[in-house]
Amino acid sequence: MTVFARRARASAGRMHPELSLVAYTLLGHLEEVGGCRATDLAAHYALDKSTVSRQVAALERAGLIERRMDPEDHRVQVLHLTAAGTEILAQVTRSRRGAFRERLTGWPEEDLARFASYLLRYNATATTTATAAERLDSRPPRG
Repeated sequence: MTVFARRARASAGRMHPELSLVAYTLLGHLEEVGGCRATDLAAHYALDKSTVSRQVAALERAGLIERRMDPEDHRVQVLHLTAAGTEILAQVTRSRRGAFRERLTGWPEEDLARFASYLLRYNATATTTATAAERLDSRPPRG
């Protein structure tokens, strides 16, 4: 898993020099949910708020995201992809998919299906574990 994570971080820089793996992940989430608050990003990925704040600032400086006022609560700022952010995310996604296709070329169909099912199972377990941990963290203190 460590080697997998290292390769993912290294390949992110090759896909787009301005986009770290964390930045790519945050952009992907913003696209998926249609925008959210920075605190929502921190909670979703179990990251420290200062880490997300630095990433958000860098993405704003690069013109990849923008803050918009929440129409329901004007005190809240929601992060959204800009047109440039959407385009870079699409470029990196195409590049990543091409790299995966290249690595998996020649794998028998049965192996691909098994690998995909293992990844789905792993991700489902990770999501379930994270959700359970979030529920524990949100319980009021005893006593």
